Amino acid sequence: MSTAVSARPASAAAIAFALASVYILWGSTYLAIRFALESYPPFLLGAIRMALAGATMYAVLRVRGEARPTGRQWRTLWVLSIWMVLLSNGLVNLAETEVGSGLAAIAVASMPLFAGVFAMLRGRHPSKIEWVGLVVGFLGVLWLNAGSALSSSTLGLVCLIIAPIAWAWGSIWSRDQNLPGPFMSAAGQMLTGSAWMLLAAMVTGERFDGMPSGGATAAMLYLVVAGSIFGFTAYIWLLHHVRPALATSYAYVNPPIAVLFGALLAGERFTAHDLGAMAVILAGVVIITLAKARAAKPAEPPAESEPAA
Repeated sequence: MSTAVSARPASAAAIAFALASVYILWGSTYLAIRFALESYPPFLLGAIRMALAGATMYAVLRVRGEARPTGRQWRTLWVLSIWMVLLSNGLVNLAETEVGSGLAAIAVASMPLFAGVFAMLRGRHPSKIEWVGLVVGFLGVLWLNAGSALSSSTLGLVCLIIAPIAWAWGSIWSRDQNLPGPFMSAAGQMLTGSAWMLLAAMVTGERFDGMPSGGATAAMLYLVVAGSIFGFTAYIWLLHHVRPALATSYAYVNPPIAVLFGALLAGERFTAHDLGAMAVILAGVVIITLAKARAAKPAEPPAESEPAA
């Protein structure tokens, strides 16, 4: 997917609106997941969310004349959605059955750090400044895992380690694959990912205990519309109108917003340990992002394509 800046200049107001959409909508998805989990089991929640969002995007794109993925592209999407949907979004859902939404967002903020490591393993050697960012960021990850509420939840800890690693690996691996355009690729990943989520729900024996509440269903639909459709559309638009470093700045803006939503709307409490670890992780992400912005060529793709939540 090319992320070169569009030849047609966008207005400052349009860019600001798109950034605000990505920052706020994606920052709020962690709390929406927590509310939806009050009635929806984690993998069934993911299956329903991804099926509705993917089917809607796919139908709209086909009506607008976009070609359907080829057979080879569908096979790639099936593999990619294991990393980008099942092991990222699915495990974030599972983690939030035991840990708060803000803490989940802080842990997922480590994703760009793992993306940097995987890029290095595939031949892209970090600059000295990026090495500083990686070291600082991973010190924050160690700090967070050592003494926060995550340490009392083995399930939450494991899920929130695997989820950002899976997302980072999928983001790097996908660069060398034959995929359709970005919107159709997202739709395809959500559709195939919903099938993986449903399989995981069957394997783990998930089922509904009763009719989902209205509030949980509203949160699920919010995830479909605001998180998966509008948020992603705004992000892809940004990739074609601003530099990748600005478009991917959600990586260090979403966690504080998620923490704020969790505190204000759900009464979540955070210790100085949690907030300090978040600050260190985000400092590492900022250093890496700024280093990439200085060294990147105009058409270089970003390491991240959308958030795990």
